[in-house]
Amino acid sequence: MERRTVRTKDGVALSYLTGGAGRPLIMLPGWSLPATIFQHQFDALCQIAQVIAVDMRGHGEAEKPAHGYRIQRFSKDLFDLIEALGLVEPDILAHSLGASVTWSYLSLFGAERPPRRLVLIDEHPGILARADWTERDRAEAGSILPTLAALSDLKARARAADSPQAAAEMFRPMFSNTVSQEIVLQIARETLKLPRSFAAELLEDNCIQDWRSVIRQVRQPTLVVSGAASHVPPSSQRWIASVIPQARLEVFAADEGGRHFMFFENPARFNAIAAQFLAA
Repeated sequence: MERRTVRTKDGVALSYLTGGAGRPLIMLPGWSLPATIFQHQFDALCQIAQVIAVDMRGHGEAEKPAHGYRIQRFSKDLFDLIEALGLVEPDILAHSLGASVTWSYLSLFGAERPPRRLVLIDEHPGILARADWTERDRAEAGSILPTLAALSDLKARARAADSPQAAAEMFRPMFSNTVSQEIVLQIARETLKLPRSFAAELLEDNCIQDWRSVIRQVRQPTLVVSGAASHVPPSSQRWIASVIPQARLEVFAADEGGRHFMFFENPARFNAIAAQFLAA
């Protein structure tokens, strides 16, 4: 893999890792995570695609401006990257918050520069529940925050997680016990490359979104990947797959590394499924 940079229209340098040949495949990591979280996917997916794994604004080796930590701004960054690289109908593989960026991209730019296929990994359509939502709404959206006060507490916790140990405490429940604490600490150190004030701002913005109306309009063939033991309610992933006409759902059981990072924990199964889907 080779590291390169590209500038957005507002002058921010994004960093990305690229390699392989074939149809372009953009890989978007989740909140605070760098492109290297896909380290176990590079070799396998470079066999079938031109892989472009992105360090989003503020993340990893990307530039860290003092502005723009909103999902919509990130989707514009994605548009700028696709334009700058001259990509035509790229596939998008997106984990967690990266899927929110993808939904925003589809809403704003999907008609102008549409992706071909989507791999959506374990993201809630709506994290913060509204007071007037029914139980069905909450199940569809995968809501895990019941009130604005709960969101404020989460934002404060994210801002305060400014050491590897504190960041690891946030991420530890998202991994199975088979993943060592040292590996979680390594990942936590990488997340701190996104300054915590920016990380908290971005997390809050992601939590207040409700993407269900956008998801209902998705027409690209879509692979939805869920973990049976993830903090993201599997009901929400089943709902996503049910409302996208050309979608299929793959669920990783608890004993298959089926938490939030199933692609990291069980790369052999994940890579085989993703490669088969993207090669079609």
